[in-house]
Amino acid sequence: MRGKSLKFRLLIGLVIAAYFGIKYFSSQEINPYTGKKQAISMTVDEEIQMGLQSRDQMAAQHGGLYPNESYQALVDNVGNKLVNNSIARETPYKYEFHLLADPQTINAFALPGGQIFITYALFSQLENEDQLAGVLGHEIGHVLGKHSAERIANSELWQGLSTAGSVGGDIGGLIAQGGQSILLKNGRGDELESDDLGVRFMIRAGYDPEEMIDVMEILKAAAGPNRVPEFQSSHPDPDNRIEEIRASIKKYSQQ
Repeated sequence: MRGKSLKFRLLIGLVIAAYFGIKYFSSQEINPYTGKKQAISMTVDEEIQMGLQSRDQMAAQHGGLYPNESYQALVDNVGNKLVNNSIARETPYKYEFHLLADPQTINAFALPGGQIFITYALFSQLENEDQLAGVLGHEIGHVLGKHSAERIANSELWQGLSTAGSVGGDIGGLIAQGGQSILLKNGRGDELESDDLGVRFMIRAGYDPEEMIDVMEILKAAAGPNRVPEFQSSHPDPDNRIEEIRASIKKYSQQ
């Protein structure tokens, strides 16, 4: 009986794994803006709605919006200039730029569908409009690259495989650990792709892409000497990002 039970569990585990595998590979498509093949489990409208539904909650987590209309206008102007002078304007996304009141967390991030945020803590560290363009261009790159939607699809796959492993043979934990390692690696790739797109957007909009390197130095200083090792982080080491940014500047400056 024990042998039959084990075989039955293995069969169920294989069925679950096959289901999530088929779902994942059948959802793969070519991103029309980057040319990258990626699994996307949601529509563009669903991306936009997810961003809109999470917008106010994310703002509230960072103390709401920064109460300075001139600063917000600057963020809007730079963000819209980047969009209007790049392929981003051809996307169906509804780009909105938000300056958050958070005075301590040095960060910027994007939600699916075009909701882009920068904290006042980071904004106040920037020395000029070009550096602001570097930050916002990077975040526009995340939206255009469909990175959040891709991450959701990848997470669904590994969660499904982990469930299959648990049902079939109690190896779900090992699968989950392997999936987490791959997701972190993919996350670092997303950051580098967004840096590359950000450089491209900056040049097209007339900004100095060299200023993105100074942004990396600001982030490096903010992380301090005890920053998380690259292999444990979803972000590449700032020094590696600087090297890749220099390569992107050279590539797009020659076009």
